Amino acid sequence: MAETGAEVFEEGALVGVLTTQPLDRLLDYRAPEGGCVLGALVEVPLGPRLVPGVVWGPGKGDFDIRKVRSVQRVLDAAPMREEMRQFLTRVADYTLTPMPAMLRLATRAPGLGDAPAMRRVYRLGAAAPQRLTEARARVIEVLGEYGGLALTLGELAEAAGVGASVVKGLVAQGAVLEEDSPRDMPYPRLDPGLHGKPLTADQAAAAQVLRTGVEGGAYGTTLLKGITGSGKTEVYLEAVAACLARGRQALVLLPEIALTGAFLTRVEARFGARPAEWHSGVTMTERRRCWRMVGQGGAQLVVGARSALFLPFRDLGLIVVDEEHDTSYKQEDGVLYNARDMAVLRASLDSAQVVLASATPSLESWANVEAGKYARIELTSRFGPAVLPAMRAVDMRGEALTAGHWVSPTLQRGIAERLARGEQALLFLNRRGYAPVTLCRACGHQIGCDDCDARMVEHRFLKRLVCHQCGATRPMPTLCPSCGAEGRLAPVGPGVERLAEEAQALFPDARVAVLSSDLYGTARALKDHIAAIADGGADIIIGTQLVAKGHNFPLLTLVGVIDADLGLQGSDLRAAERTFQLMRQVTGRAGRGAVAGEAMLQTYQPEHPVIRAILAGDEEAFWRAEAAERRAAGVPPYGRMAGIILSSPDVQAVFDLGNAMARADAPLRQIGAQVFGPAPAPIARVRGRHRVRLLVKADRGVALQPALAAWVAQFRIPANLRLSIDIDPQSFL
Repeated sequence: MAETGAEVFEEGALVGVLTTQPLDRLLDYRAPEGGCVLGALVEVPLGPRLVPGVVWGPGKGDFDIRKVRSVQRVLDAAPMREEMRQFLTRVADYTLTPMPAMLRLATRAPGLGDAPAMRRVYRLGAAAPQRLTEARARVIEVLGEYGGLALTLGELAEAAGVGASVVKGLVAQGAVLEEDSPRDMPYPRLDPGLHGKPLTADQAAAAQVLRTGVEGGAYGTTLLKGITGSGKTEVYLEAVAACLARGRQALVLLPEIALTGAFLTRVEARFGARPAEWHSGVTMTERRRCWRMVGQGGAQLVVGARSALFLPFRDLGLIVVDEEHDTSYKQEDGVLYNARDMAVLRASLDSAQVVLASATPSLESWANVEAGKYARIELTSRFGPAVLPAMRAVDMRGEALTAGHWVSPTLQRGIAERLARGEQALLFLNRRGYAPVTLCRACGHQIGCDDCDARMVEHRFLKRLVCHQCGATRPMPTLCPSCGAEGRLAPVGPGVERLAEEAQALFPDARVAVLSSDLYGTARALKDHIAAIADGGADIIIGTQLVAKGHNFPLLTLVGVIDADLGLQGSDLRAAERTFQLMRQVTGRAGRGAVAGEAMLQTYQPEHPVIRAILAGDEEAFWRAEAAERRAAGVPPYGRMAGIILSSPDVQAVFDLGNAMARADAPLRQIGAQVFGPAPAPIARVRGRHRVRLLVKADRGVALQPALAAWVAQFRIPANLRLSIDIDPQSFL
């Protein structure tokens, strides 16, 4: 459907097409037979190939008009609307990203050029199979997990790990239905009129404020701050209901795929049907369907990862960024953007509302509230009988721990008490694997990655060493790679797998479960494991930061943080903020049911300001102190920063270019910006490429991007050298 009043180009008229190819300009083509509209998705000839593109405006006609070729065809997809084209342009300008890369991000769905067609799909039938084999049970289980959605034969067989003949056998018995269906169907209608869960007085008041904003039909951003367990989700679902009732679309961004299972169940309970999903855990068929239906208005609500922000919404009225402080909203490769910030930009162009929900907001959002740019709603009590957990520090300087052990006697006693009452305990350590370092006790060699300047992490469950930078793996050796000594390799330091081993030894009768993203082959397997734990399928949970992200374990009453000082190390300007957020989030998992919870923080620095702030629970005092330090230093959110990352197989080449850039900084000095570096990145080699960083620091009000563009334009970048610019860097690796 073309937007009302969209410019129409008659057959043969010159049009400017933005393609997905790495070109620095629009290309002129003639409109095809029947013409086309502004924003139409098209296929155009480029050399001997056909490439996708979007009609971006009238052609320039600034070269031999006789050589202009015609658009090959207009794709069967909703044209890109004006506000979406503006959004891509604004994001490109802000992040200094070429427009073709932005277009690739916005059209990243398979089969967009395919003509409408039917497909044979499979869904759960009513009959029971005559004989339920293990393979047949997996097929039925997969279809049940997909909530009634239809899958193709290939998708179903792959998801269940069976051959096509197993599926066909179930079809013959009526246990699975085989039917022809249009490739892309609208999603079931959501009913905003259904009643949600009963709200408390402060929840109802918060929901009314959000509803009023949505019903006003204008842009606005609200920080929904609520302590863990206060019912933020139920509150913002009322805003979603108001948005759907107005006939507009809504988007809910989640930071972690593992959160989607429980969230989708809540959405289905609230609105009577499941929403569209957009993340790496859905099939390619569903990705294409979601993309198309969003553009046609056949999807009212999308639940997705950060890239869902670039879907072609027809009438977007609300964006919810859940756990808005989470660092996973920052895209760290390709197009470098922060989905939280770009959500605000997109909403401003679509006259939509934004809800930023968090128990521990980012300092950027807190500062925008203080400056009057964002509204703020606060939920100060937990839902129902639940109360915040009691907090205490375990001073490790006074604990008697033997070498190679990490659970203090104080924490051990706390766990034993909880297990005796049939409750759950969680041990939190933000280190994946078994041990972060493998050391040879004969020669002192530490096993590192061949392609990165990083130590390989032992994953004992997998019986392999893994590089967490490039993903390279190798079997766990029996001989030292350096000196050849046998039996002298030793793990140094704990990871969650080693902690699980210790917990099992301390409590041999307890059921110990490890929650770490690298232990599960699929997102569905991880979701299933989380659901089983929530149902009481484990006594002791060992988890990385994955467990801090919104999960609800009703039986969990004790959280033990093994190394509360871990995040305070290093030079990251956000180290204190992130440690505070992570500790508050993970300790908030305790006591969300009827039984009061407790959190124990093992620390060697109980007097550290961050540890004291966590224990005191005075969040506002922490934010004010952190804001004062950042303001004095002139760093975000009270200053601007940009990271320049140079990488090449040739270490001399990156340093030569880095030094040349540091010397030729006149465009930056003109706006009062400073250049620091070049310096080796903390991880100076990844996948065989040497990495050098420069850091640009400027006052908040300056026009940083044009100065950066002028600065970089002075240099010719060799073919084997990559330069990327990271506006508002979140990490400094």
